[in-house]
Amino acid sequence: MLLHEVVEVSSRVAATRSRNLKAGEIAGLLARTEPEQRELVARYLSGSLRQRRTGLGWRGLQTMPDPAETPTLAVDEVDRAFDHLASLSGAGSVAARATAVAALFGSATAEEQQWLRAVALGNVRQGALEAVMTEGVAQAAGVPVADVRRAAMLAGGATYVVDAAFAGTEALAAIGLSVGRPIQPMLASSAPDLDAAIEKLGSAPAGFAVDAKLDGIRIQVHRSGDDVVIATRSLDDITARLPEVVEVVRALPATDLVLDGEAIALDDRGRPRPFQETASRTASAFTGEARVTPYFFDVLHLDGRDLLDLPATERWAALEALVPEPHRVARWRGDDPASARAFSRQVLADGHEGVVVKAAGASYAAGRRGASWIKVKPVHTLDLVVLAVEWGSGRRRGTLSNIHLGARDDADPEKFVMLGKTFKGMTDEMLAWQTQRFTELKTTEDDWVVHVRPEQVVEIAFDAVQRSRRYPGGVALRFARVLRYRDDKRPAEVDTISTVQSYLE
Repeated sequence: MLLHEVVEVSSRVAATRSRNLKAGEIAGLLARTEPEQRELVARYLSGSLRQRRTGLGWRGLQTMPDPAETPTLAVDEVDRAFDHLASLSGAGSVAARATAVAALFGSATAEEQQWLRAVALGNVRQGALEAVMTEGVAQAAGVPVADVRRAAMLAGGATYVVDAAFAGTEALAAIGLSVGRPIQPMLASSAPDLDAAIEKLGSAPAGFAVDAKLDGIRIQVHRSGDDVVIATRSLDDITARLPEVVEVVRALPATDLVLDGEAIALDDRGRPRPFQETASRTASAFTGEARVTPYFFDVLHLDGRDLLDLPATERWAALEALVPEPHRVARWRGDDPASARAFSRQVLADGHEGVVVKAAGASYAAGRRGASWIKVKPVHTLDLVVLAVEWGSGRRRGTLSNIHLGARDDADPEKFVMLGKTFKGMTDEMLAWQTQRFTELKTTEDDWVVHVRPEQVVEIAFDAVQRSRRYPGGVALRFARVLRYRDDKRPAEVDTISTVQSYLE
């Protein structure tokens, strides 16, 4: 298949807001794709490459060679070119990469060049999110979307189950949790306080539990014999960066397992250190920084048996038998709200950021954010995306300071709604970092405002949400301040404008 067919469909997908039309366009192309290229085409339609890293950045793709007049690039040629780029390292790699980029982009038409640049930078914005891709795959293969969704959650995404979908429902049903292959984690919804979370949970026959919410790195750990794989919530492999976690997991009395938990850096008193110190461990290889400690709250597989569909109480019992208490997240379980509140207060006194209320009878809903897990933080926080940033004045002159904040549009997840601005909570170190970061993301600049690609997620604390006619969402954040930048989250994961509006006084 030629690349231009993918680019044309991608363009049509981007041009419509209709979820059904998006899925239909994807299904149409997959249905006429050669079987050996279906998974690759599905990846391209989802706006991603098969290669995790290519060594390409914004600066290296600013200048393009003259485009080809007619489309001749095949999708498998493009894949081989990115394979080659990913393999380059060491002396002479900069020049070799420039040559390879010129060869690839010189073979592409102007439209293909634009798409290749976007996919290489992770910036294909067409609204083909995971749910749409799942529906497109199901439609193309003629199988129930529920079967594709289930298989995709266990495989790590819809693009991994394309071939199975075309093989039929039995092939999809055969896809289970595979030790060593990370799956999409279960996520929590949110509530303003513990009582609201308990009410939101509803009447749970098995009662509920309250977990300490640690301000660390979400980790999913797979072990098969002595082989250990540690993945982040975005399924990136960080095994080499957390040797102390590998050590703890290898000591557990099991041969095969999959655990869900957090890794966090603690001080000498056992209290959590600043999140940035923990997060720095995922940014580079281990260099002797402060150790992190793993704490687990769920077990998904144990010695040949998948546990995802079991009630939480059974998974928790298996966890308690497997993992010693010093490496389990603190948990209260019962049905008395007063006792739950006392536990929650103690968690906060211990320096943690909040609690997660969990239904004791719920299964593990991989890749879903539902009502079975509900997080509660004493300080209201939102994950938002930075839309623009202003040059500072006075002491902050020469740095990019005041950031413009955006929430996801409920109607179109590829669009963002501005909520206001803030420069509060920024340290000198943060100002220096964001000046470099947002310069790299710059799209346009006028006077003192630098407009950026909406890629950087930031966690914002706020006191309240109030109505405002100044911003398009009709609301503004009161006393918004920066807590931290979240490199572990993607723009598609930030809070929606309806979530923000739910905090209205």
